[in-house]
Amino acid sequence: LFNISDTGPMSLECLGNLLRITLSAEYFEDKYLSLFVVDRSGTAWELDEAMAAQCGYTVTYTTWRGIELHASALSCHSHLEKDVFTVTIQIRTSHTPDMSNATTHLKSASCPYGLWSPRELICESNYMEVSVKREVPQTIKDFVQDEPEDWTLVFPEAKAEEASIWQIVFHQPEEKRALLVSNAWSAGYGLNTTDSRVLLRVPYTAAQVQLVEVGVLLLAQQAARLCWSNQMPSLQEQGVTFSVLRSSTFYKYQWAILMVDTAVACPVDGVDYTNKTITWTVPKYIPPLYAGVPIFKDVLVEAGVDLHKLSAKEMASRKYVLLNELKAITMKIPIGAEGGYYKTSVSNGQLGIKYTINLFLEHQWEDNKWRLTKHTIIKEIETPFEQTEVAITNNLNLSARLMNVTVGPFLPDVELVNLTIEGVAVTVLKAVQHGYLIHTTRYANGSKAYVMQVPLDAPSVKKEYMRKDMRAYTLNVTLTFITYPSSETFVVPVIAVSAVKDAVLPSARGFCDGRNLHLIITRGNVDQNWLPFISDWHLTQEAAQKYKYILRDNGTHLAISVPFLSPHVSYEGFHNSAIKASFHLILKDGISLAQRRDFSVSCMFSPSELIQCLPNGTVIITAIKLVGGEDLDTALLVLRDRQCKPSLVTEKTATFKFNVNTCGTSKKSNSTTMTYENEVLYFRPDNDTPIYQLKFLCSYAVKQTADVQYESKKNPLPKKSYSEAYQESEYPVVKYLREALYFEVELLQPKDARLDLNLDDCWATSSQSQDSLPQWYILNHGCENNKDSYRTVFHKVDYGLRVKFPQHLKRFEVRMFTFVQGTSLLQEQLPYEQRTGASLMSVKECGVFLELDGMNILEPVVAADSKSKNCDSRRRVVALQCQVAFPRLSLIRLKNSNKIIIKTKIK
Repeated sequence: LFNISDTGPMSLECLGNLLRITLSAEYFEDKYLSLFVVDRSGTAWELDEAMAAQCGYTVTYTTWRGIELHASALSCHSHLEKDVFTVTIQIRTSHTPDMSNATTHLKSASCPYGLWSPRELICESNYMEVSVKREVPQTIKDFVQDEPEDWTLVFPEAKAEEASIWQIVFHQPEEKRALLVSNAWSAGYGLNTTDSRVLLRVPYTAAQVQLVEVGVLLLAQQAARLCWSNQMPSLQEQGVTFSVLRSSTFYKYQWAILMVDTAVACPVDGVDYTNKTITWTVPKYIPPLYAGVPIFKDVLVEAGVDLHKLSAKEMASRKYVLLNELKAITMKIPIGAEGGYYKTSVSNGQLGIKYTINLFLEHQWEDNKWRLTKHTIIKEIETPFEQTEVAITNNLNLSARLMNVTVGPFLPDVELVNLTIEGVAVTVLKAVQHGYLIHTTRYANGSKAYVMQVPLDAPSVKKEYMRKDMRAYTLNVTLTFITYPSSETFVVPVIAVSAVKDAVLPSARGFCDGRNLHLIITRGNVDQNWLPFISDWHLTQEAAQKYKYILRDNGTHLAISVPFLSPHVSYEGFHNSAIKASFHLILKDGISLAQRRDFSVSCMFSPSELIQCLPNGTVIITAIKLVGGEDLDTALLVLRDRQCKPSLVTEKTATFKFNVNTCGTSKKSNSTTMTYENEVLYFRPDNDTPIYQLKFLCSYAVKQTADVQYESKKNPLPKKSYSEAYQESEYPVVKYLREALYFEVELLQPKDARLDLNLDDCWATSSQSQDSLPQWYILNHGCENNKDSYRTVFHKVDYGLRVKFPQHLKRFEVRMFTFVQGTSLLQEQLPYEQRTGASLMSVKECGVFLELDGMNILEPVVAADSKSKNCDSRRRVVALQCQVAFPRLSLIRLKNSNKIIIKTKIK
């Protein structure tokens, strides 16, 4: 062992017939490099895989990105002189793959090696090498060659150099094959001679290499033949496979052709893994190496790690076991023991580890053919893949609101290359743009871990409500790693959850107006993905529009308004003449649909919301299903007259529309109002006792009146059946007592089909003052005067060319009369000299009402309805306040005549 240098970017070490050069991982990190061997002329030869195997160089990558180079003492382009071999290495490094702007490092090392054995064999990881001492018989040494050119005349293929190899013969089971040196080089073999040695180097991939199994049975037979032991070794079914090349190398010495046996064999397997222990077995008797050898004996067995031989004490401290048995040499190494190292491995995307150790075995034996043979075997052993789990720890820094996630530890040969955040892959450097700060923590044993610091408020951190005031912050990111030098990649999904007491739950306030229930929810910080539900029904904008609900969401507030009569409002009964209506809303998780919060608003509503008393005597009543009566079928609700069934049915309501004079409606009256009463009932089959009873009533005022002014109409009244009108030339019209007078009252404005004109009181006076006396009622409360001998007759109004709205006209017939006192006429009380002097028939009250059918009326008024056959009936109606011009009728009576002139003028 001889140390050359261990400083700078390279360290060099002489280890017997091998030179080891180690490149600094720190110095060459993140650089591209090329290796060259420089010969004595200064020419640099690039060291690729093929050249390395042919020329005696081995390049291996250790963990932590270390690079190790082995050079044989007889490698190509090395120089051997006086038992010292010199190797010159050139390393070019660059930061780019094209090796532009490369930096060159040149290093030469000389190692002494003078203890050559007659035959030396080296088993490296990429080649086999055999070198033998050149033995020249004395008789040949005494022979002097006169003409060096004579060789080329006899054998043109042979070179004229003094000690050159001529050809090599490969011994195959079926044949022998000879190759000239030039052809052997082309086939990848390495051949060389020195003043004292002949060398053959064989890549494991060479065509003439054979795989031969050296079995235990063969070993046992050989041991018995040699009788070196009194115990017969146990037999095993399986032997150890060797790569074997049987060859003879011919070289010339002066006029002589000399041949040497250049057979070589190296073990391929022989490694077993049991009970956390590596067992490496190397048979002692390898037939190709013992050809022609009748007897041999061991001289030395030594072992070590990384080309360093270990003493028995050092092996014991590491718990190594070296057994030199009759049939084989066995080494046992505990997996994980000192001298080896773990490296990262990836299998089918799964992360694992392998334990690797570079064992070194040197076996020397003596025989009568070679005298001393030294067999050096360098064996890199790698254990099978063992899957490992990646530890992920999360330490929350609540004061800084940071998630500190540690991933690892990893072996030094692992590096983080990128992160996948919300489906986007970013490099470690660019991850900071997403709020991720990443640094590496290194431990004393050489391992390392990656620490990610991520703010709780980072967009990629998912926030989810847990319970009460707790929120779960979830970091979901995938890390991609690469291993060196194998360049295998693997991913580690990281899901880190932190629970923080910072949840702000949504709150709500509810209120009602006369017709709607309102619920306003103020959102918190946990309900961004919560959805509004009514029971199991998702309340979307489309669904809300279907039921005429109003749904508004501006991100901070969610507002819902529902009408009092809605399918999703529940009713809890009548309390103090009011209905308690409730609306319930649930917030559910948008993914799991788990219920998170529920809100409700309850208000008391007037029962009048359920009933509409229309002016035309139509009543619309809506019966509601109460809480607790879920089994009630609203389609089976009836009125007192059970033949009256609902016209509209929903799950919770039943709507009836009927006239007050039907369906068993009762009525009561007093001096001011007329009240109609009915009930909505529900009966179970075969039971006359209702289990549901909703009483309702409509009341109408009868004393409130509205005076309507009228004037005479220029157009004449029609004759008799109202089919012909008087002409202007016919005036004055002469009528006699008990002769019929025909009157028509028309509503001129507005032209609204929903309006009905009704007359209440009409009376005649002896003067133009409507309050003068005496008076005689022609119509009393819309009915004929039952005290009159000749009662007023009403005439039906039909559609016609002149009549577009029959309900806007009233026609009646009155018999001609005069006022008397006792048996005397009161003619003297009439101012006959005035043409306009006459008795006055005054239309005092004309009722106007609207059938509204759900329309809103700005201002209600009270009017009378005389259409009913019951002249004492009155109804309270809802009407539009309007100004209507009605006719004023004048009856003109002439002095000393029983004729009356009727002249009308309608404004």
